[in-house]
Amino acid sequence: MTATPDKEFVNEIIANGGETVNMCFQCGTCTASCPSGRQTSFRTRQLVRMAQLGMKDQVLSSEELWYCTTCYTCTERCPRKVAIVDILIAMRNLAVASGNMFEGHKKTATSLIKSGHTVPINDDVKAQRAALGLAEVPPTVLASDKAKKDFDKILEATGFNKIVGE
Repeated sequence: MTATPDKEFVNEIIANGGETVNMCFQCGTCTASCPSGRQTSFRTRQLVRMAQLGMKDQVLSSEELWYCTTCYTCTERCPRKVAIVDILIAMRNLAVASGNMFEGHKKTATSLIKSGHTVPINDDVKAQRAALGLAEVPPTVLASDKAKKDFDKILEATGFNKIVGE
């Protein structure tokens, strides 16, 4: 069974920050340059081509969409100056809006909602900080109830909690 291409998908990407998506002519420089692609099944060129072809459902549900580390190597090396990372971020934003988020990213976002930090401060980190002569708890939202409440207001105002599903 084949899916019907969504002819508007590329326009959605353009409207969300991926203005150069149609400039890609599939040379493969992005994929060959990608450090994530050396370690995973991530193929930058393939995702961009799928987007150009209107394969919306496949792109937005793709786990590979989340493998990009946003190092910008692909963008720097592209002979057509295609802003690959901007395109991938636009596609990620569309994926999240449609209810698709890579589990690792969701876990990080959930930690941000709960504590105000993407990485929890555990006892080992506290001990390492104390050994360095630092306060066990950094002077961030972890050390200030008011700052955490203010941060929570920002998350609520931006709808971040709803996006993450918390």
